[in-house]
Order: sequence, then C-alpha cells, then structure tokens
Amino acid sequence: MVLELVEGYDLDKLTIATLASHSSLQIAHGAKKEGFSTLLVVTEDRFGFYMQFKHLVDSFLLVRRWSDLCSREVVEVLREHNSVFVPHGSFIEYVGMDCATSLNVPIFGLRSLFPVEADQHAKMELLRSAGIPTPTVYSLNTEIDSLAIVKLPGAKGGRGYFIASSRQEITERLRALANSGLVSDVSNVIIQEYLIGVAAYFHYFNSPVLERLEITGADIRYESDVDGLRRVPVEKLKKIGVEPSFTVVGNIPVVLRESLLSTVYDYGEKFVNKTKEVLPPGLVGPFCLEGVIDRDANIKIFEFSGRIVAGTNLYIDGSPYTYLYWDEPMSVGRRIAREIRLAIERNRLDRVFT
Repeated sequence: MVLELVEGYDLDKLTIATLASHSSLQIAHGAKKEGFSTLLVVTEDRFGFYMQFKHLVDSFLLVRRWSDLCSREVVEVLREHNSVFVPHGSFIEYVGMDCATSLNVPIFGLRSLFPVEADQHAKMELLRSAGIPTPTVYSLNTEIDSLAIVKLPGAKGGRGYFIASSRQEITERLRALANSGLVSDVSNVIIQEYLIGVAAYFHYFNSPVLERLEITGADIRYESDVDGLRRVPVEKLKKIGVEPSFTVVGNIPVVLRESLLSTVYDYGEKFVNKTKEVLPPGLVGPFCLEGVIDRDANIKIFEFSGRIVAGTNLYIDGSPYTYLYWDEPMSVGRRIAREIRLAIERNRLDRVFT
C-alpha cells in the first residue's frame, strides 16, 4: 500500500505538506532546514497570516473548507508536488476521520492509530494494555464519591471538560452539553479519576529508521480559565456561578528532574512496543504521553497523542533533550524531516509512511 502511494513520485523532489494550523510553521521550518520543499493547505480566512511566512512555504493550496483536503482536485495537486502529508493535532478534528484515514497521499505517521485516538475508551485501553499506570475510569452505572474529570471525544483542546464529584452532577452536565450541541454522543465521553499533582506532557519521537526512541521535550499546558482564575478563592467563584474551563490557550516549557527521565522513557518504550503488537508497524515519529506527577514523583498517564503536539512549538531551536541526541538545533518539525531524509537515503520509506 505504501509503495503504491509513492508510485510515480520523484523522491528527489519530495514536498512536506500539512494543514495551516497547530504546529504547521514549525513543520515547514524544519522541512526547509532539511532541504525539502513545503506546502500548506490553508483556508481563505488564514491565508493573510500565513503569507507572512512565505519564505518557509513554497506553495499554498487554498481550500474553502478543511474537508476539501480529500477532494480529487486537492489530492491531484498534492500528488503533483510529490507530497508527504504530516498530520498534527488539528488534523482529524478539522478534516474528519473518513478523510484522515483515506487520504490518497503518503502520511508520515501511523494512520491506523487515528480511530483509536478518536475514541477515549480505546485510548485508555491501549495505555493500560501497555502496562502504563493510568487513572481509574468510572462509568455512569457506578457511584462516584470522589473528584472526577469528564472529557469529551475528539481534539477539542480541553473545551467542555469539567470536574464533578457525583454521578448525578455528571449526568446533568452531560445532558446540558448534549442540548448545547457540544457533544453528540455521550457514550464516548470518558469519566476519569481526577489526579492530584503537576500535569506534564512528555514529548517523544520514535525512529523506525534509526531504531530508537528519543525524548524530545516536555511542557505544561496553560488552561483557561482554570489557571487564569487560580488566584480567586473557590467559594467566591461559586457565589457568582463561574465554572472554570480547561480550554488550552498556550504551553509553558518545563525541564524534568533527571531522576524522572528513566520512568518517562520506560513508559514511552512500553507504548511503542504495544502499538507494534496491535497496530503494526507501530508508532512512527512524534507522539506525546500526558500525565500527572504526584508528590512522591509517581507518574500516571491520562491521555496520549499519536502525532506532533503543540507544546513542541516551544522548541523551534531544539529542546535540552534534542541537543543531547543531536548536538545541533533540532525541533520536532525538523526531526520529522530528518527522519524522512534518512528513510530516502536508506531506502526505508515503507517504515515511515502509511
């Protein structure tokens, strides 16, 4: 299948393409550093902004809506440019699952992981089956007598997530969300134990070409208005009816204690190995395990992303970890392009494209 996707391609003139969103500028910057041409698929309302970076973008492909990505006309243009598509955190949310899984151009990454990522329960099962510590998952059929966080399906950046402490409260809130249209199927909502500690997001890169796993960084999310209202006493917020949200508005860099790195690496290895077992050939390129570190330095993982995450945008010139691996500026965007270049040189494109 992979060889069919690159049939007719001029491998000396590959173009790295992505949607103009999320981490696209980092992806384009890294591709140029490695000598590739770049292409951004962009909607008209964003075109003016991205034109500022035309020194990074060789071609713009204007679409009326994101789902046009899989139209025959757009796919033809992508293939004419010998495009390899790099999915990022907005990809499935913008184009839809059908388009994401059927796009008729090579994708850098594990395409078969997309449906798992879209299902909160399947995501948690994959983490648990990998032997990675995770929070307790509740159902609406059991009593809940402690703090729980309720998460909506899809990549909504935390929008609509809420904390509750009883089954009745959760049921009422979900009913309100369904009526508002924010969630259409409450069966795919997940209710997790609310973990106490520091939420940290661990970035990795799995290299099928070099056959190694790399830690590429870490970040903390800044969530509005959970973080923005932290200085206001909770009782005062309750009096005025304010319910804090978990919508992510930015990312903060963090360097982990070195004593934590072996555990972080172990979790990453377990996750990669499990994907090789259940979704061969396994993870390709960047992914992120999202967890909480408690007061005793124990780490539980409550989420994962199988693609490049926005927290990597903090490290356009490389992170402390990528410098240790490469001793040169190496963003995750550039690391993607480097892997593609190495795969071309070593005739291993089937290991990195799906």
